[in-house]
Parts: sequence; structure tokens; C-alpha cells
Amino acid sequence: MSEFSNRAPVVLSLSSHDPSGSTGIQADIETAISLGAHCCPVVTALCARDTQQMIDLHPTPIDLLIEQTRAILEDMPVAAIKLGYFCQVEQIEAIHSILRDYSRIPVVLDPVASLSIANTAAGHFDGADRIIGAMKSLLLPLADVVTPDIVEAHQLAQLADTVDACGQEILTQGCGAVLITGARRTINDYQNRLYLPHRPVRTFCWPRLSLFSHGSGATLSASICTYLAHGLLLSDALEQGQQFTWQCLKASRRLGMGHSIPNRLYWADRNNLKPTH
Repeated sequence: MSEFSNRAPVVLSLSSHDPSGSTGIQADIETAISLGAHCCPVVTALCARDTQQMIDLHPTPIDLLIEQTRAILEDMPVAAIKLGYFCQVEQIEAIHSILRDYSRIPVVLDPVASLSIANTAAGHFDGADRIIGAMKSLLLPLADVVTPDIVEAHQLAQLADTVDACGQEILTQGCGAVLITGARRTINDYQNRLYLPHRPVRTFCWPRLSLFSHGSGATLSASICTYLAHGLLLSDALEQGQQFTWQCLKASRRLGMGHSIPNRLYWADRNNLKPTH
């Protein structure tokens, strides 16, 4: 296994702000801190939501999004980039242009295409089909790892009729690796499948948890990104990211009236600490 760096690498994260703390930017910040990295958050959209539903969403103006992103990249030694939610094709086009200027930095893409159908009424963002099309043509070719869940995988590979066909079709867009989460679910376990060019499919099995937690995808992509920032090999980052995410989900807490929230600092929970005397 590759070695974990003792330094605090810089991770640049672009995603939405979820005030419930379940997903988006806060998930990325908490994950980076938990794994010993420094997260530079760039907000792509401000959300009004709770642990039950999305209420409203407003995108970050394109000029400000570009200024935020370039300011960090020109000032700090960014070791890896995590891409989350985008609500406008213009946002994706802008980030595509920036990433081309920093092609040596590893990129992890969590392909969130839609937060809520209720957002269409606000008229602030492009529909899921346009977002998906822009992701496929502009972001997938620049991504080292893409982490769709089974629904997102079928959105990205609409011609595919099986999970494996989805993985292979997404690979043809030019990304380095595809990790489909929830590729198969049983009563006892939850399977993720990894697809690499010219390599056999690899399956990861995790014990199924009884709690439903929102934010697993953000936690997984952010943890893989952070491990890559620490210098781990891709194979090790993928394994360690899944392990970290499962532990966070296992320690999830129901803090509101809706879904549970992953505990990304589970290891520091006083209930898990052993007495020193």
C-alpha cells in the first residue's frame, strides 16, 4: 500500500452549500479535516434545505465562481480537486477551461445532476439533461475518478442496459476510473463496482446498514480526493475512501426530523473514545 503523507495537503472542492450539513461543501470540509487535509471550498450554489427536502437554490454567479477557483489555484499548492454539484452549463464550461490549465492535478467527479425537481420552478439552473450532457463532454474526459451511484450511472450511460455496460460506457468518455456505488444490493450487503480501462471489473462488498444517510456520495468522492491529495496510489485511495465512508455511515446521527447525517469525525466521538484511566 502507498504511504500516507504526514503533511496537510490542500484539496480544492467545488459544490453546493447544504445548510443541514449532510452533503455538499460541508461534507467535503469535514472529510478533508478528518483525513488530515486542508479544504478550500468554492460554493457553486446556495441551498435552502433541511434533512427532509430541498426548498430553494440559487447558483453562484459565473464570474464569482471563476474568481474563487482561480484565486485558490494561483495562490496555494492544490494537490487534488473534488467536483460536486453544478446547476448551470455555464458553470461546467468555466470549470472545464480552468481545469485544462491545471491538468496535472488529480480530479474526482461526483456527478450530481439534480438536487430537486422543485428547483425547475425557480428558473435559476439548467435541466438535468443539459447538465449531464455538459458533464459527459467537458468534465468526464478530465476526471481521474468518477463516482456515480447506480441512478447517476444510468443517467451518464443512457444506452447501457446493465450496470457493467454503464461502467464501460462511462469509461469511453475518457475518465481514468469509474466507481459505481450501489451496483447491487442484497439484504446483507451493498456492492460497489470499479471499472478501469482494459482491466477486469472489481467488486467491493460492504455490510448493509439499517440507517439511511444522505451525503454518502459526497463523503466518498471527497475521501478519495483527499487520499489522492496525500499521494496514495489510485487503487489505495479507492479502497481507503470506501472504508472511511462506510465508517462514517455506520456512525450516522439523526439530528433532524428527516434522514441521518454521516458522522465524518466518528473517530473523535466521545462515545467511541476509551477511558484513559
